[in-house]
Amino acid sequence: MRRSFFSALFLTFFAASVQAQIQSEHAQKTLEIYKTIVEVDTSKTKGNTIKVAQYLAAELIAAGFAEEDVRIVPKDGFGTLIATYRGDGSAGAKPILLLGHMDVVEALAEDWVRPPFELTQDDVNFYARGTIDNKFGVAQLTGTMIRLKKEGFVPDRDLMLVFSGDEESGMTTTRMMAYEMPEIAEAEYALNSDAGGGSLTADGVAVSYRVQAAEKTYATWEITMRNPGGHSSRPRDDNAIYELAAAVKLLEAHRFPVRWSEMTLSYFQQVGEKIGGELGDAMVRFAYDPEDAEAAEILRSQPSYVGTTRTTCVVTMLQAGHAENALPQSATATVNCRIFPGVSVAEIEAELKSVVGNEDAEFVLLGDPTESPISEARADVLAAVGKAVHARHPGLDLITYMESGGTDGMHFRKAGIPTWGISGVFMNPDEMYAHGLNERVPIKAFYDGLDHWSVIIRDLTTPE
Repeated sequence: MRRSFFSALFLTFFAASVQAQIQSEHAQKTLEIYKTIVEVDTSKTKGNTIKVAQYLAAELIAAGFAEEDVRIVPKDGFGTLIATYRGDGSAGAKPILLLGHMDVVEALAEDWVRPPFELTQDDVNFYARGTIDNKFGVAQLTGTMIRLKKEGFVPDRDLMLVFSGDEESGMTTTRMMAYEMPEIAEAEYALNSDAGGGSLTADGVAVSYRVQAAEKTYATWEITMRNPGGHSSRPRDDNAIYELAAAVKLLEAHRFPVRWSEMTLSYFQQVGEKIGGELGDAMVRFAYDPEDAEAAEILRSQPSYVGTTRTTCVVTMLQAGHAENALPQSATATVNCRIFPGVSVAEIEAELKSVVGNEDAEFVLLGDPTESPISEARADVLAAVGKAVHARHPGLDLITYMESGGTDGMHFRKAGIPTWGISGVFMNPDEMYAHGLNERVPIKAFYDGLDHWSVIIRDLTTPE
């Protein structure tokens, strides 16, 4: 009996020791992956997403993935990675997709305080382009797959890593995977690492965990003014740059109508009650009366929340003239719009034309804007996410919301695959510098998120 007790005690300590070793290896490997991929410039002109895909593929194969289950599919100079973690099929269910994107927005080293493509840190943050958007998610998902393989975990259905290569530009790789690959199209649902996550106050108190269930339409126009031009020594009363500048100022001053859905009203009520203060009060007031103009204006003034209350359009690029000593023959502004669900692209174009008020202005819609549906809440997914979130922040509210930006999720939703954004990151939204200068992520958020995906995957796919 005594021997049996000590044998059981030894096995318990041994198992705990093995688990601690795996956890330590998981942290080291995930950081190694993170650093490696962050330090590769995968902006759209570099062609390096194929390089990153090759690196990640090699790591997965070394961890035990069969070579035939790891594919790199190029498209228009970009790379995609599709890796299948084989299950035992006992659930009789279709695969679950795990989404991320390997590309980043351009970053000019001369504008940054720190080198944008070198992972650096201080006492609080990791810094580099892609540290949050979305190499955080790619590294955490890849590290989790490697960890689960080492632990010998066999899910009750297949899991598929699906990493795109040009989410930040044309989304050609995303469209290819969502609309042209039958093995992906048959998935039951997708979990996206590029959206959602926990919100913290400035002093680090958890406010809520957000599950992204919808996102706005992404549409971009080029607005061009043309002119015969001429010699700069003979100025004309009409000038393409001046006319465009006048149009830009009109666009700057324009406010699109306030809009809402039941999901956004519920979101504002729950978050507002948590954060309090003027902003929290405005959220609650808006939730109960979305026609409260003062509350809507307070929300509009907050970059983190303006996109949740209305369509937004902003000038992001300018191009004009052809020589310093010549009058401009054309001037073009690129205007990017994030359109509230239920409003058509045609309606927004008509409103933009009305605001500019110049019949000679040329409007060209770029690309093929995508409108996607809301993914209704699913109990088992929310329960699994809640388990992971509450292990870190017991009792924290989970709130579904609409993303003001765009992600790969829009195409998977349009393809009929329900998609939820459930990033493992917790941070202050005012410290979110995705696409901006000196992008960063809290070091604590990186390490605290290491168990996030494994808890969710195990809860959803552990054989009964």
